[in-house]
Amino acid sequence: MPTAVASSFQHESPFHGAPDGVASAAAERLRKLDALLDLSCPELEALYVGARVPRMGQVAGDLRGRMLAWPSLESRPGAAGAIRSFAGSKGFPWRGKTFSPRNESGGEGINRVFSDRFRLFRFETFIAPSRAGDFDALQLDYDLRGNPPVIRSIKDEIRELEPGLWLGQAWLKTRKREILWLYFALASAEAVRT
Repeated sequence: MPTAVASSFQHESPFHGAPDGVASAAAERLRKLDALLDLSCPELEALYVGARVPRMGQVAGDLRGRMLAWPSLESRPGAAGAIRSFAGSKGFPWRGKTFSPRNESGGEGINRVFSDRFRLFRFETFIAPSRAGDFDALQLDYDLRGNPPVIRSIKDEIRELEPGLWLGQAWLKTRKREILWLYFALASAEAVRT
C-alpha cells in the first residue's frame, strides 16, 4: 500500500483550481497529508527528490502540518509506529507553520503549537540549494535571536509535491555535521487556484 500512496503524489493533482470543489479539494489535500504517514523514509526521500521547488508566494498563510518519519528510528519499527500514530492524532502539539512571504526572494514564518493561536520559533525563508541533493528547496532558517539554542540549530527545507502540499526535511546542525532528523509535511486547507 505505501507504494500506491507514493505513486499518487507523482501525478498532477485532479482537484486544484475548481471553484465548486473548494471543500472537497481541501479535504483531499488533508487526506493526502495524513496518507504520507504510511510511507517509509526511503519512500519519502524518493518523493522529496522528485518534488518541485515551491515559489515563495505560493507558500503562504496557515499551513497544517504533520511530522511523518524519523530516519534514526527506521530500524525500530515499534517505536517509529508509536510516534507516527501520535503524530497523526489530534493531540499532537505541533499544528503547522504560518508563512508570510515578503517577495519572491524571501519571507518569514513561525510554528503553531498546541493550538493555532500559540506561536513559537520564528524562521526566515529563502530559496537555496538543498542539503538532500543537487537541487534547490525553500529553506526555513531558525538561527534567529529569541529562539532557544537547540531550535537555532534546526534547518528545515520544503519542496512541493503538488499545489498546496509540501514535503519537508528537518536537519539538525551539530558541531561536526548536519543530520537529517525528520520528515514533515504541510498542506493548505484553502483552495489552490491556477
